[in-house]
Amino acid sequence: MTTFTVRVARPADAAGMARVHVEGWRQTYRGLMSDEVLDAPNFVDRRERFWAAALGDDPRFAQVAAAVALVDDEVVGIAMTGPTPEADRSDGTPDRALHVLYVLADHHGTGAGAALLDEVAPPSVAHMLWVADPNPRAQAFYAKHGFAPDGTARVDDGVREVRMTRSAR
Repeated sequence: MTTFTVRVARPADAAGMARVHVEGWRQTYRGLMSDEVLDAPNFVDRRERFWAAALGDDPRFAQVAAAVALVDDEVVGIAMTGPTPEADRSDGTPDRALHVLYVLADHHGTGAGAALLDEVAPPSVAHMLWVADPNPRAQAFYAKHGFAPDGTARVDDGVREVRMTRSAR
């Protein structure tokens, strides 16, 4: 089994994080989302600019926690939490949200996803997230880590998503 390490993301990780983010979308959403979006020639560049801003001095990301999973110094997984967006807030919705969690398919089942989740969303803090539906693998992963659907659903970029929440433990 390949050994991974998880650490807080750094600005120098932006390119690797962008690569994993885009490949994660392609592996996860192919068939659920438009190929035009997934195969856009500037998709990786746009994600790299996003990660550079999120990991840099951009004040919009001041309350973000981001981490990477590395194998031989190569980024194979990414995660990010931050404040719950205003549009997602309702009575009882946690103040923190898991915005991003992707591990390349070759590294599924290694524990990298769980380690990333623990790094950015410790069980001692309540969190919410949106997960594609259907996406049984991701939904089972989140359920294993204490998240449960709260009955709220939406369609975002043509993808149906369900909201899952986890209370602080």
